[in-house]
Amino acid sequence: MLIDTHSHVNFNTFRDDADSIIQETLLNKTWMVVVGSNYKTSKRALDYANKYEKGVYAAVGLHPTHLFDMQVSENDYDYSTTKEDFNYSVYEKLAKFEKVVAIGEIGLDYYHLDTSKNIQEIKKVQKDAFLNQLILARNLDLPVIIHSRQAEDDTLNLLKEFKKEYKKLIPKNKPWGVLHCYSGGEDLAWKYFDLGLIVSFTGIITFSKQWDDLIRKIPNDKYMIETDCPFLTPEPYRGKRNEPMLVYYVAKRIADIKSIEIEKVAEYTTRNAKKFFNI
Repeated sequence: MLIDTHSHVNFNTFRDDADSIIQETLLNKTWMVVVGSNYKTSKRALDYANKYEKGVYAAVGLHPTHLFDMQVSENDYDYSTTKEDFNYSVYEKLAKFEKVVAIGEIGLDYYHLDTSKNIQEIKKVQKDAFLNQLILARNLDLPVIIHSRQAEDDTLNLLKEFKKEYKKLIPKNKPWGVLHCYSGGEDLAWKYFDLGLIVSFTGIITFSKQWDDLIRKIPNDKYMIETDCPFLTPEPYRGKRNEPMLVYYVAKRIADIKSIEIEKVAEYTTRNAKKFFNI
């Protein structure tokens, strides 16, 4: 079996067929974690998880781009966000439900910055929300799903300081966070490993060789796989909507790079995900 550790079937792209996609995915021996980006999608992730006895789990959190009113546009997506202030008690209530297995996705995003506004103030708002959600996660003994885009230095430094200050709450026997859709360099990855974190790979690795060296060297207990669907569709389906079942192609690419059987990648990543999310 495989586990797609980061899917967004709770997004509007799947409004008409989310349940059929989930059911088909489960029939194909693939489980998933449905990840929220604001209160609305976090609640929807939990609603989907609660429909299924096993195989579908939820993460709840406030993504940095949802801290502001903004229009986000790229080649494969176009959406607008409505400003939401992080409310600790609201997310704490959501996160206490049994099917919630992580806080996320949370973090820093300096790629989508409104340059017409005070950049330093925007970064401060993001850091404050990130820190408060890290605290929430540790208070509830949940791992975090971390988004970091063009904010590598600040993300690393904030996590270092957090671990130092909250050392007593950091588990020693398992990872306490994952850098989702990992896009950093090899040296940075080892710095995250030293903090007790792991990384997760998406379909990007099927059409870019940038992370091949890291994948060859990465220990088998330091990575998971994901789709980040509906985004980042892997080869050979680029140009189409990404779906949880396509996590197979991420696993296959890792197997090819490491010159091992895909069954071994499935074994490692499933074991890592079950331990990470306590499922």
